Amino acid sequence: MYKSNLIMLSFTEENYLKAIYKVSERAENNVSTNAISKEMQTSAASVTDMLKRLSEKKLIHYERYKGVSMTQEGQRIAKYLIRKHRLWEVFLVEKLEFTWDEVHDIAEQLEHIKSDSLIERLDQFLGRPKFDPHGDPIPDADGNIAFRKQLPLSELAINQIGVIVGVQEHTTPFLQYLDKLSLTLGTEVEIIEKFEFDDSIKLIVNHTHELILSGKVSKNIFVQ
Repeated sequence: MYKSNLIMLSFTEENYLKAIYKVSERAENNVSTNAISKEMQTSAASVTDMLKRLSEKKLIHYERYKGVSMTQEGQRIAKYLIRKHRLWEVFLVEKLEFTWDEVHDIAEQLEHIKSDSLIERLDQFLGRPKFDPHGDPIPDADGNIAFRKQLPLSELAINQIGVIVGVQEHTTPFLQYLDKLSLTLGTEVEIIEKFEFDDSIKLIVNHTHELILSGKVSKNIFVQ
């Protein structure tokens, strides 16, 4: 199990490691400075300075113009931060009755708490959940991640039924929009028509009512 006190990092350094890890999950090769800049919503110059610092601490491999890859230690720290973040989200939703669109910013603060015993007890208290309120997998104490077969709603075939298990986008407006449409985790959907013009789709929700979703929305919802 990763111990958070093996190396001292600032909140900003931890946030960068987590961002690099998330971008690397979507990238086929090394992560570019521009991709990290977009994820962190900061300038490329600031990203370059931070990459040099993380490289000196042997948490990433960084070579100018060749992108970034993470060392084993960097990956372990990033997974531990993600583990803490997602466990806190589960706690906030299940025990304190926050909604899924309210918890991200709070969990961003709580994930920096350094107590390993607190996180272990939190995990045990919650029943060792595998997924957070947005359907994202929670790394276990050893950094292992439970993956499941899922695909974007937009890729379901006509007359195919799926159950919503996650979302790609976690912004408050998007999650609130899904709430208004009753498209939350566990909702059953069936595609009944697709529109090539704008990639929108028509679907039946829980066998009760029809909806038309834009291509942008349907690509950001995962079903199983």
